[in-house]
Amino acid sequence: MSALQRGFAHVDTWVFDLDNTLYPASCRLFDQMHVRMGEYVMQHFNVNYPEARRMQRDLFLKHGTTLRGLMVEHGHAPEGFLERVHDIDYASVPQDPALLAALERLPGRKIVFTNGTAKHARNVMERLGVAEAFHGIFDIVDSDHIPKPAAEPYGKFLRDHGVAAARAAFFEDIANNLKVPHELGMRTVLVVSDDVEEAKEWHGNRDAAWVDHITHDLAGFLADLQFGD
Repeated sequence: MSALQRGFAHVDTWVFDLDNTLYPASCRLFDQMHVRMGEYVMQHFNVNYPEARRMQRDLFLKHGTTLRGLMVEHGHAPEGFLERVHDIDYASVPQDPALLAALERLPGRKIVFTNGTAKHARNVMERLGVAEAFHGIFDIVDSDHIPKPAAEPYGKFLRDHGVAAARAAFFEDIANNLKVPHELGMRTVLVVSDDVEEAKEWHGNRDAAWVDHITHDLAGFLADLQFGD
């Protein structure tokens, strides 16, 4: 057994972020979502689109998600925003049989943990062809609309799904979202997309102590973790 395999031999719960993690950032779904967020802010605050995008980004950086910023600073209800933002075209997401095969051979449960909605997660997973490999979804509604990287949703996730952090691995494209999982005792993996310029920003702190592993190829990384059938 390789050193990499030994590092995951104890894992019985595999936790995956959704966007730019299960599918590559080159699918550009976030481009569509950013447009929808900008349009929402523009309409609700009666500002032009550049100003709306500036406001949206400021809220995101301060609160972890634009939605959280709108709720905390402006008292917005989440439902309309979530419906609008995830009204997108998923055609750019390809079927990924290699990812499905790698997921199905992992021992234990596989769960998606996303700052998006369960409906959005299911849409992505169906496009990828991996929905059957997963045992559950923990979404922004389940986290009481408190997004990663705040500590609260991780604790709620562990309780809701009966996960022992010391036997879990967490896969994520935003390095700072791995800090709490690492502190809780999870094995952490940063999934990077260096071929997409905008994605590089979220990989910041990739050399931090809370990032145990880095991969450019999620399916390949998982396939290397096979423990012998």
